[in-house]
Amino acid sequence: MTAEDAMKEDMRDAMPEAMTKDMKEERKNAVKNAVKEDMSDGMSDGMSDGMGDGLNGDGRELALSVRDLHVHLARDGQDVHAVRGVSLDVRPGDVVAMVGESGSGKSVLGLAAMGLLPRRSRPRTGGSVLLGGTDMLTASDETRRRVRRRHVGAVFQDPMTSLDPTMTVGAHLGEVQPDRAERLRLLTAVGIPDPEQRLKAFPHQLSGGLRQRVMIALAIARTPSLIIADEPTTALDVTVQAQILDLLLALRDDIGCAVVFVTHDLGVAARISDRIAVMHQGVLVEQGTAEQVLHDPGHPYTRRLLASRIDLETPRDRPLTRRGSASGERKHTAVATVVELAGGGQGRAIDADGVLSAGRAPAADRDLPDRWPEPVIGDDHAVRLRGAARVFRSGPPWARRELHALRGVDLDVAQGESVALVGESGCGKSTLLRIVAGLEHATSGEVRVSGGTPQMVFQDAGSSLTPWLTVGDMLEERLALTASGLDRARRRAAVADVLATVGLPADTARARGDQLSGGQRQRAAIARAVIVPPRVLLCDEPTSALDVTLAATVLDLLGRLRRELGMSVLFVTHDLAAARVIADRIIVMRAGRVVEEGPTERICSTPAEDYTRTLLDAVPGPRRRALPENTGAPR
Repeated sequence: MTAEDAMKEDMRDAMPEAMTKDMKEERKNAVKNAVKEDMSDGMSDGMSDGMGDGLNGDGRELALSVRDLHVHLARDGQDVHAVRGVSLDVRPGDVVAMVGESGSGKSVLGLAAMGLLPRRSRPRTGGSVLLGGTDMLTASDETRRRVRRRHVGAVFQDPMTSLDPTMTVGAHLGEVQPDRAERLRLLTAVGIPDPEQRLKAFPHQLSGGLRQRVMIALAIARTPSLIIADEPTTALDVTVQAQILDLLLALRDDIGCAVVFVTHDLGVAARISDRIAVMHQGVLVEQGTAEQVLHDPGHPYTRRLLASRIDLETPRDRPLTRRGSASGERKHTAVATVVELAGGGQGRAIDADGVLSAGRAPAADRDLPDRWPEPVIGDDHAVRLRGAARVFRSGPPWARRELHALRGVDLDVAQGESVALVGESGCGKSTLLRIVAGLEHATSGEVRVSGGTPQMVFQDAGSSLTPWLTVGDMLEERLALTASGLDRARRRAAVADVLATVGLPADTARARGDQLSGGQRQRAAIARAVIVPPRVLLCDEPTSALDVTLAATVLDLLGRLRRELGMSVLFVTHDLAAARVIADRIIVMRAGRVVEEGPTERICSTPAEDYTRTLLDAVPGPRRRALPENTGAPR
């Protein structure tokens, strides 16, 4: 495909995450070639083989008809039953949300529908998948290409990797629509301003929201009967996410296409879908109208997903999860192997070397309290900024350009306090965090951080973990730098203890980052940050790429650790729902300035600024379609 990594999440659903590099490379090349051929083929080919009926009850052709679909994929000589007997009909004009955690098989189903299952995994399939009257499981490669070209538009999670960086927007659209006037019309239809200029732009010159709009323009260029959108809003700000969701609904109404929307976010599903299909361990466990699934779920897994969701009405005074009831990380699913979380008792201690002490049982997720104890917030400031500004300069001296990322920001974080920085991309919140971490320097103003070097947890834990080191080696490396007086036995004991503290068993120390699930990698990153407990923990979007249940476990982990270790937390996010459950205070930023700050409940219930209200209105969930009261546990 034009984007080398656009199917990354699809393949992660299809196979365990400990995939070899050769398999990953083959996967990318296969999808790249398939989609490239689809885009370059002519537009007027006939179809012959693999035909079926695919009709709905009134005789009209279904946009997609799946019957008893089974998909087996091979990995390291083992058979992975990724999709198990799924049957699903998508009618013209339907918006169907496919909901489930990573590894549930929802994206593998989408790959099967497009005829793009990874060949290296030697897929074995059963049942049928009718698209445009053609069975995509048995049709020839040439017929599949014609079906995709005529009937399918695809929108993926990361438009930056889905678009060729060497091609302009106009060149991308030219591959599917030779008429320039029609290309301009497409850009206008998806809400891109100044389309004449945007045709000349390269992907890196566009914002994330505009890049995703270009992807949608490509998807609808041939008026498809079906759009498959795989997590297209996961990495976007809430306001941009709302715009993309509204755009997809408007396009559905304009061109009459059906939409299959793959997501792990029930709030997004509630906002956009007519029907919801819930997948778990390769099985379609429940499907129905959005109202039915959201208000009267029939399957325990659906109830767990609903109990684990985070929205603006989620109770703040109690943990989000309870292992074995409301949610928790998956255990040995059919699609991905996940290490079981560790159990244990309660209590932490820090020894004379400043390291989390070994030999004491950790508090595991299942031992979280019924209600959070009040955090102990001191009078001293852990972080203080006064008039902090950051100007980035670029270009030659005769044409110098300046970007004012921060404009005179004042910020206080008390010892033991959790503060969330909220705002859209480009507002300066991550720059501020990097200044506090010492990774950037303020151009002017005063920056004070007490109690040693802060530790940082990043959004993409996979890329922040050293790929050639095991988790244990990374943790011991930090101990060697900050607690050099420990002998090897004490370092190993400290490693095992901190892994248990973050809910991972001791044998995780022998695994590399690429052998862990997304939630486990984030826990390992947190373990590295707290093995020598910092006074200040900095978190840059640590849950935005995680499933709802994994995000809930990570937020609970941070909530527990800040109370046990007395840390201050500075939490950067574009998600006000996440900010609300993790923070004592919220600071709203826009264009490098603080526009509003205050106690969390006041900001979320009675904001003073219009911009804050805009952010709140964009949060998906009960504001668009009322969800049942979140009791914190399944029925």
